[in-house]
Amino acid sequence: MSGTIPNSVPHLGGNEWKYLKECLDTNWVSSVGPFVDRFEAEVAAYVGVSHAVATVNGTAALHVALLLAGVEPGDEVLVPTLTFVATANAVTYCGAIPVFMDSESRTWTLDPEKVAEFLSRECALTGGRLVNRATGRRVRALLPVHLYGHPAALDPLLELCQRFPIALVEDAAEALGASYKGRRVGAHGLVGCLSFNGNKIITAGGGGMILTNDAALARRARYLTTQARDDGLDYVHAETGFNYRLTNVQAAIGVAQLEQIEPFIDAKRRTAAFYRDALARLGGFHPLGEAPWATSTYWLFSTLVEPGRCADVRTLLRRLDERGVQARPLWRPLHLQPIFGGRQAYRVEVAPRLWEQGLSLPCSVGITPGERSAVVTEIGALLP
Repeated sequence: MSGTIPNSVPHLGGNEWKYLKECLDTNWVSSVGPFVDRFEAEVAAYVGVSHAVATVNGTAALHVALLLAGVEPGDEVLVPTLTFVATANAVTYCGAIPVFMDSESRTWTLDPEKVAEFLSRECALTGGRLVNRATGRRVRALLPVHLYGHPAALDPLLELCQRFPIALVEDAAEALGASYKGRRVGAHGLVGCLSFNGNKIITAGGGGMILTNDAALARRARYLTTQARDDGLDYVHAETGFNYRLTNVQAAIGVAQLEQIEPFIDAKRRTAAFYRDALARLGGFHPLGEAPWATSTYWLFSTLVEPGRCADVRTLLRRLDERGVQARPLWRPLHLQPIFGGRQAYRVEVAPRLWEQGLSLPCSVGITPGERSAVVTEIGALLP
């Protein structure tokens, strides 16, 4: 092989140059402008929510979304341990504490049965507050992640939020365009969050979005993300806000990308189908599939490798990298991260096995058939 097959990179093939030039020609390049308004409106319409508020990145969206859900210092938020660190970092930005929950083996997302067990057995309702018996802290929110483009099982989680006084905030950063029972993710909970990082299905070169059907929460989100300015003329601030605004330049890229999202998702799904069939012929691989109630975008094509099929997954990853194939491991479970050492992790049994056995293969929107074939050929050459 010559060159490198990247894991996931942007595909810029639409009106990006045209819209960027419009920004430069009109001098709308900073944190307000017509493309910001357009991006918010078009994302909201695409997902199927009433309101969208653009942010500088997905982590900022998560931070503000948790504040909108009422998370305060000293509260606890239930977080899947198998996710990117930003999910839990946003909890800590609020002065709150993540409690790590396990994955289910079918979808690799938050296990609703263990969440229900934790809330029923380990928590108590006291004065209208749900309190973790082990810590004495209020459990305030539930933060499922739609992992690698596959939706979490939302109905049982939403039912728990009806039974207990907790809010559901969707981390849909990896799953724009995915659907749960025919409705796009990010539209089911109190608030949803998106990311437009460079490796996502669509990018704005960065950026994120807060989604909600609640007009008051949308106003609050816009207020907090623009430094919490109270007066339209003078710079009066009664509380701490954040400089979390998206620029018009970034929004222009995002608008151009959103125009292409359906072909992008189709490309991802074709890549997933190719890998699924090719790895089945190799044997010993178990890809993350698609639940009957889900439509996945396959943001990253991810698979488990049977023990003994290779020396170990980390060795396979290093050797693929040496041969020009940028595969990557699954997220390291957060309860195993040094920064979260000592935090409560409730009956985490599945997620560590997924991490040990899993990897994600190159699946950029623009990956070519030849590159996909080369990835499988290199894997085959490294197997015993």
